[in-house]
Amino acid sequence: MSTYNEQVGSRLRSIRKQRGLSLQDVQRISEQEFKAAVLGAYERGERSLSLPRLRKLSEFYNVPMLQFLPSEEGVDPTAIKADVTGITIDLNKMDDLTGEDSIVIERFLRGIQSLRQDYNGKVLTIRADDLRTLALMLNRSPADFNDHLTELGVKAT
Repeated sequence: MSTYNEQVGSRLRSIRKQRGLSLQDVQRISEQEFKAAVLGAYERGERSLSLPRLRKLSEFYNVPMLQFLPSEEGVDPTAIKADVTGITIDLNKMDDLTGEDSIVIERFLRGIQSLRQDYNGKVLTIRADDLRTLALMLNRSPADFNDHLTELGVKAT
């Protein structure tokens, strides 16, 4: 089974080739924003693709960001260490976080709150499917993202 980065890279290469572009073409057309060597490393799965970089590539190729991410078949549902009800996030601890990932996580959680009309709690339980979606948005495997939430100290006990 290929790694998550390899799966993303394979999709990236496939989309580039569908456009009929070489790595050098992408470098030239993007006016050196995407270097051929770096793009090749992404495509081989040797480098992780950050969310901002994925967004720029998505705009360059005019393809939705989700098209670069592995399909659900590539996600191991047993890789999430969560029970059927999901994972409970401490929203107060989320407020203390900084960084790009925290912005994406917070926006996602606010969206869930809005959909559920759930604004009275200090914690929010997200389902395993929500966790998988959020992990994909942050270019992480679900298991890695679950561990990341633990490291950040935002999982309610």
